[in-house]
Amino acid sequence: MPRRVRPSDIEVGVIGYGGAFNMGRGHLQEMAAAGMTPKAVADTDPRRLEAAAKDFPGIETYPSAAEMLRKSAVSLVAIITPHNTHARLALQCLRAGRHVVVEKPFAITTAECDAMIRAARKGRRLLSTYHNRHWDGCILQAVKRIRSGAIGEVVRVEAHMGSWGRPGDWWRSSKSISGGILYDWGVHLLEYTFQIIDADIVEVSGHFKTGFWAPKTKWKSDTNEDEGFLLVRYAGGAWSTLCISHLDSNPKPGQVEVTGTKGSYVFDYRTYQLITHRGPATVVTKGGNPPSQHAKYYQNVADHLSRGRPLVITAEWARRPVHVLDLTCRSAAAGRALPVKYK
Repeated sequence: MPRRVRPSDIEVGVIGYGGAFNMGRGHLQEMAAAGMTPKAVADTDPRRLEAAAKDFPGIETYPSAAEMLRKSAVSLVAIITPHNTHARLALQCLRAGRHVVVEKPFAITTAECDAMIRAARKGRRLLSTYHNRHWDGCILQAVKRIRSGAIGEVVRVEAHMGSWGRPGDWWRSSKSISGGILYDWGVHLLEYTFQIIDADIVEVSGHFKTGFWAPKTKWKSDTNEDEGFLLVRYAGGAWSTLCISHLDSNPKPGQVEVTGTKGSYVFDYRTYQLITHRGPATVVTKGGNPPSQHAKYYQNVADHLSRGRPLVITAEWARRPVHVLDLTCRSAAAGRALPVKYK
């Protein structure tokens, strides 16, 4: 892996400049803010290439990833495409000798993650996933407070997000494309959990409710599950759950509740509650979370490539939530808890 280069020497490109959330533009802007040089964009939609050319005057545009890899000198590629294409495109880029950042989730299956990691190791290339929410203010503050002993020993972490309503008619609601209801926000909430519980995973149990919304969507039998639930058991005795639902008539924000032996810590993106005990009295402290520090993701990538700094979001770290989600699907089909391969 190249060392002692300037960040500006790292020419970067993106595959997928889709309009949803302006993610292609966002990635290039964050790469540029970290000192790297936006160089190229590949997208199958000519209108999105026109948008990229307006956003970044002079940038190279290509109608396919293959053409960009043949003609462009980009050394780092960010893949911003539907989930079921991540592994194929990442392997294509790695085999072409490029460093790769994949939008989350890393992939859909453990086997896909393994193949990507093997290719990166063989080519001695950087491989990472855009887990920018690793630096959300809410989780950074939660980890700091919990590790200071504010709630004692962690017993369980419960993460949930829910509402009542039909999934949207786009690819994120197709199970074969997205991976399922747990794969989008679930990856973020799982990562929060892993930041809180520093222990090996022992086993995973998964449960799904399906079929209620499917007839009402364009995806029919391929529609995401109506509700997904998983339980993870850790070495040392702690456990965690994750539930994401389209059947929740008591809607909840993306919320995490951490229960310890001396209290609880409940947080969402904006706020927190610390619940402890002083004698017979219950003490509730409420407040807001500090700002997120998402810029640290690409700054770390730039520092790794230019200065040899340790990579925070390694491919192995990114594989962990995907492995749990993959096992969740297999567990639900088998009707039993399953042991993990990657702890």
